[in-house]
Amino acid sequence: MEPRSLCCSLEILTQHMNTVTELIISPCHCLAVLLVACVATLYAACRRKTPIYLIDFNCYCPPSSYRLPLAMFEENQFYDDMDPEAVAFQCKIMAKSGFSELTSISPSLAQIPKIKALSFALEEAETIMCSVIKNLFEKNKINPKTIDILITNSSVFCPTPSLSAMVVNRFRMRSNIMSFNLSGMGCSAGIISMSLAKDLLRVHRNSLALIVSTETLSLNWYTGKVPSMLLSNCLFRMGGAAILMSSRVQDRHKAKYKLQHIVRTITAQDDESHGCVYQQVDPEEKEGVSISKSIVNVSGDALKKNIASLGPLVLPLREQFLYLFSIICRKMWSTGRISIYTPNFNHAFEHFCIHSGGRAIIQAVERNLRLRKQDVEPSSMTLYRFGNISSSSIWYELSYIEAKGRMKCGDRVWQIAFGSGFKCNSAVWKCVCDMKPDTSTAWRDTIHSYPVDNIMRTN
Repeated sequence: MEPRSLCCSLEILTQHMNTVTELIISPCHCLAVLLVACVATLYAACRRKTPIYLIDFNCYCPPSSYRLPLAMFEENQFYDDMDPEAVAFQCKIMAKSGFSELTSISPSLAQIPKIKALSFALEEAETIMCSVIKNLFEKNKINPKTIDILITNSSVFCPTPSLSAMVVNRFRMRSNIMSFNLSGMGCSAGIISMSLAKDLLRVHRNSLALIVSTETLSLNWYTGKVPSMLLSNCLFRMGGAAILMSSRVQDRHKAKYKLQHIVRTITAQDDESHGCVYQQVDPEEKEGVSISKSIVNVSGDALKKNIASLGPLVLPLREQFLYLFSIICRKMWSTGRISIYTPNFNHAFEHFCIHSGGRAIIQAVERNLRLRKQDVEPSSMTLYRFGNISSSSIWYELSYIEAKGRMKCGDRVWQIAFGSGFKCNSAVWKCVCDMKPDTSTAWRDTIHSYPVDNIMRTN
């Protein structure tokens, strides 16, 4: 190539390079790149889930005057003109219940004769709910007017005005507070309330939510003869809890736990599941809640379906692989000799809070999940000390773990609740602080006495 041609080619190439460089570094192009980067950053920020924190909670501890020992229970039933066979049946169930002599009941039901009146039910609800809320606010220095979301739940007691309205009135909360009252949701309503609070806190960022879970017994004591409806008299006792959740950035440093997952399961499409816990009227026109013998099997089926959704979220890959591999082997060689692998949930959680619905329920979960005795200790001790306290039981169990000084920063907790419908709901929390034993809980006077040996094996 001639020198002149080579020079011309180099000049042309240089001009093209200059043109390209001008295009690349032009202000319009830089602005476009910056705009795209900003949009991508905003999109990523919007997609990022708002963290939900549990600041604190408080459980109701009834005064000793509300206690219902077995001897008092039996005497009151006789003097209340109940059928002798019904009294004998209830005493037999109570003896096997795994309850201590410290479980409590509303004073109106300890009188002879029992008084079932709306005024007493309202008084019971107000006593429990306002007590736990007041203690929670005082301990954490919370002004009631800073609460943005209020959710109350009580399954079988649904007065007008609602329980949430009663709380707003008592604590003079703001007029624009988002208040909700859940009823008919059974013992799993506490986690349903948490699920609702979680969704609201993520939509309304930098907000504070108060949840109050309880059950009122005063209007729901059954006085008939049907055994399945007498069970509720033997199982349910007085209790309640207030829970403070937050999506505020400033609360992350004082929070106890961070919410990881909530998984809800309902099996109401099956008639047996739908009817195993059912409010109805007996042949003598007496109202009560019937608890079917199939409840253990129904709860087991609901738990399996719940775990099928929860497992992939929490279990290590090794446990998931072993579970799937066992299913494949069972299908390929369907001789029945290959059992499906039960994942080891101790690799996913350090603590378990299983709804203390009854001895049979706790034992079934322990057996099906192959848990250790210490894993179900909080549940069995809650049942022993307080009885079945409905949707608030999982908080008494968490309080037990804290009072024992077992909760450490980084520990993971699995709360499992069962309820009518039939429902099985799970909540997973992660401890985000160094926690010392809490001496201000419902266990404050008796925690040193537990665990009590062998109560779950009583015949």
